[in-house]
Amino acid sequence: MSNDYMDLGKRLKKDFAEIENDIMGDLWESSEGYAALHRQLSELKAQYPVICKLLEDSSEVCLTVEEHAALKQIAQLRFGLDDMERQHLYFRGHTDAISYLKMAGIL
Repeated sequence: MSNDYMDLGKRLKKDFAEIENDIMGDLWESSEGYAALHRQLSELKAQYPVICKLLEDSSEVCLTVEEHAALKQIAQLRFGLDDMERQHLYFRGHTDAISYLKMAGIL
C-alpha cells in the first residue's frame, strides 16, 4: 500500500464534523435561498426575543397570539433549512463517492 493511501472510513469518522462544516459552508455560498431562510429566521428571533428564551431557557414563558404565530413560522423555516441541509449532504455524498471510486480506479 502506498504512503498516500487514505482509509476513507477512518477519515470520515475522525473528521466528520469538519467535513460537514465545510459542506454547510458550501451550501451558504451556493444557495441564496438557504441564506435567505437564515436571514428570515434571524430577523424573527430578533423581533421576538421571547421565542429565544422559550427555546433556550427552562423558565416559564407565556406567548401572545402574535408570538405564537412567529414561533410556528420559525419552526417552518427551521424545517426548510433542515431539509435543504439533508438534501445537500445527500447529494454531496454521491459526488464524493463517485470521486473516491474514480480515485481508486474503480470507475
